[in-house]
Formats: sequence, C-alpha cells, structure tokens
Amino acid sequence: MHNHSEINEEIRFLAQSEIRLKILSELYEQPNNISGLVKKTQITYSSVSSNVNKLEENEFIRKVEKKYYVNPMAEIYFKALMDFKKSVDIINDYGAFWNKHNITQLSIDSMKNITALKDSKLIETTPLDIYKTHNTTKNQLIESKDVKAIFPYLHPEYPQLIETILQNGGTVELIVPRTIFKAIISPIDDKLKKDAINGGRLIVYTVTDDLDLYLTVCDEKMSLGLFKNDGSFDQNRILISDDKKSHEWANELFKHVKHRVIK
Repeated sequence: MHNHSEINEEIRFLAQSEIRLKILSELYEQPNNISGLVKKTQITYSSVSSNVNKLEENEFIRKVEKKYYVNPMAEIYFKALMDFKKSVDIINDYGAFWNKHNITQLSIDSMKNITALKDSKLIETTPLDIYKTHNTTKNQLIESKDVKAIFPYLHPEYPQLIETILQNGGTVELIVPRTIFKAIISPIDDKLKKDAINGGRLIVYTVTDDLDLYLTVCDEKMSLGLFKNDGSFDQNRILISDDKKSHEWANELFKHVKHRVIK
C-alpha cells in the first residue's frame, strides 16, 4: 500500500512535467507507440522518448508488444490531476464570481464536483443593462415546467412568476426565509394556490436560518448566485448553465440545502 509521502512524490513527478502529462493524456485515450505519440503531441522524438522511459521506469506505463499502456494507479493519479486542474480553471475563469463571496452553504460534494460547472456562463450586469441577471433568471423561470428554487430575498416579480408556472401546469418547490413567505405566496390566486398545494405542485419550505445562496433549477437549466462576504447579495453576477452535469450539480445542491435547513 502506498503511504502519504509516496503518493505525494508520484503526484509531484507527474505534475511537474507538462510533457509527461501530455503523454499520459494521449495514452489515457488510446495506447500508442513513441512515433505515434510524437505525431499526436507535436513534441520532439527525443523528449517523448526520454519521458516515456521515465514514466515506464516509475511504473506509470507499461509496454505491451510495441505500444504503451497506462497502468491502473497512474490512471487514478492522472484523473485526479486533471480534475484538480479543471477545478482551478473554473475558479480562475469565474474569479469575479467566487472571489470575496460566501460559499459556506455549498456542500463538500458541491465543491468536490465543481468541475460539473465547466460549461457554465457568467452573466454580469452592465451600466446599460442593470437588470441583466434578474431578467436572465426570469426568462429561465417563465419557460420552465419544473422549478426548484432557493430565494433568499423578495423580488416583487416572484409571486407572478410562480403563478405563471402553476397556471401552465408546472410544479414549484421553494426554500425561502420565513420573513418573506407571506409576501411571496399571498398574491398568488387563492384557488390556483390551493389546487397546486393539494396536488403537490406547490411546496414551500420556510426557514429561520440565513439563506446565503440563490439557486434555481429549472427543467434543464440552472442559475447560481452568491452573497458577498459583507452579507449582501451580489445582484451583479450569476452563473448559469443548460448543461446536464451542471443541472445535476445544482439539483444535488438544492437537496443538500433542503436536508440541512428543513427540520
């Protein structure tokens, strides 16, 4: 069994060489020989040959007949490194979204699986369109039949949006602060509201805890908003996506928050 220091050394051996990572990346996709790797990576023959030898000496790859294959443990190390790199890329690409924001309500699994958001898009307000973030999520809600949402604050359009979804035969599941429950629910048509509640199409959880998170999971789309470290909601930027993995990520986050705050 590998001890902690040995694993650190092996990870370091791979991470400190871009050439070795490129070679592993190619072999991870398909076994190949040195000439094939040279063609695929566009790296000189001598560099490929030298690093292939090092990888083989350290038992990251093995030669079968004329082709090289990635060993099982090397696959695990390589995938872990690539996932870490993707996570770093997501944080760097959306630095304005994550930096100086409260992420304490994101679950451990949400952070671990942050690479699911790699195809997301950052929406930011502009001086000429100060309602860009709200209108983006508003359009997601209007076009949806199945909505799960965490609304940490009251927007005057929320009741009408919920009513529209219910009128179109959709379902709405909400997590909201108890302080805004009446303001969101009361304006909805009484008969529509009663029928939706009885039919399980409208479910509202109220919480006394702070909800430092904005989230919508709409059909196949999602949007995520965060609070700043000073406690104010950042209305100027949201992360949206219609990618399947992002949608699954958001749905799991909704389940996590519901499990944590619903007593």
